[in-house]
Amino acid sequence: MLYKREYMRIKMQFTQFSKILFLFTLLGLFLGGCKAIKSIPGGDARKFPDDPELRVKKNLEEGRGFRMKDAFNSPAGGVFEFASSNELWKASLDVIDFMPLTSVNYSGGIIITDWYANEKKQNESIKITIRFLTNEIRSDALDIKIFTRKCEDSLVSCQYIDSNKTIVKELRKEILKKATIYQKERKKEEKK
Repeated sequence: MLYKREYMRIKMQFTQFSKILFLFTLLGLFLGGCKAIKSIPGGDARKFPDDPELRVKKNLEEGRGFRMKDAFNSPAGGVFEFASSNELWKASLDVIDFMPLTSVNYSGGIIITDWYANEKKQNESIKITIRFLTNEIRSDALDIKIFTRKCEDSLVSCQYIDSNKTIVKELRKEILKKATIYQKERKKEEKK
């Protein structure tokens, strides 16, 4: 009987302790996710206007706020028209459209193809990685790497070679040429 009482007392204490621990953990998660906690003692008052309407306008321009009417009027799933309006992105996909793609991430600004082998040279294949450093159409906007895989008999004994400079230059030139054409076409359509 005495052991049963002691067991029940310990069980109640453990239950209370676990509830308190759960609440502190939950509170820590909520407070840890707040940006305001990281910037204690607060924002710099010199950087924000005194007028509340101007402050709201500035916050909306910087993407810190939202409007209720925008939340209800936006299409579900997001808007992805930006990917098709970026000329460099569109040109890159058009130039390498013959290759199978492994990863295409617009927000991360990267396109990675799978290994591609020509029918004539089955033991040699290439893989292309294109990173977008800026949306402007210029020669340093793209970081292109081409990897070549040369295999002897099977995929077990392969040699990997980084970036073929000649192909990188040709690929960059072709992407920039197409992107310039797309940009001119878009500007013509905007004038109409």
